[in-house]
Amino acid sequence: MNTIMRKSVLGIAGLAFAGGVFAGPATGAHAAPAADAKPVAVVQADKPGVDKGKLIPHGVQGKQSHIDLGDEQTKNVKAIIAATKKSGLDERAAVISIATSMQESKLENLGHLGESNDHDSLGLFQQRPTSGWGTPEQITDPEYSTMAFQKGLKQVDGWQDMPLTKAAQTVQVSAYPDAYAQWEQQAADLVAQYWNS
Repeated sequence: MNTIMRKSVLGIAGLAFAGGVFAGPATGAHAAPAADAKPVAVVQADKPGVDKGKLIPHGVQGKQSHIDLGDEQTKNVKAIIAATKKSGLDERAAVISIATSMQESKLENLGHLGESNDHDSLGLFQQRPTSGWGTPEQITDPEYSTMAFQKGLKQVDGWQDMPLTKAAQTVQVSAYPDAYAQWEQQAADLVAQYWNS
């Protein structure tokens, strides 16, 4: 997507990406792919009501990474799914949202990290108050931050038919645009596990 189109999409979404968004990572937010990447099995969606075809419609791209989730991270997965439903979006939007958060924060609701912070990035999606995502209090609220991310996603023409990494990158404008793809399998497995719970 060219720069003019990206700026239009972000403007429509009400997200003012300015200044340091393109400066790159300082904290692991927008981090390069994880070193412990390993292949993962197919989606384990066996609960009724989960549309398996919507979880990974294009198949996974590249090596897949996996992290073991703690209680806080699992709580954040459930919060992202609940916010997705509240936004009126489907399982695919939840997969994109969870994979994005896995890349940005490993599903941890990060506060300011001092000198290690990537500018003023906060929360599950490493959103920046100075870029128009909201106040620090809003951005560190999992429901708000998910809905803010998804507001941007909804403004991306054809996001439902895009590979995950392209949809996420169009909203996030990361210095590592392909890094989101490594989390698609685990994100899909998490959506399959928790969508109806």
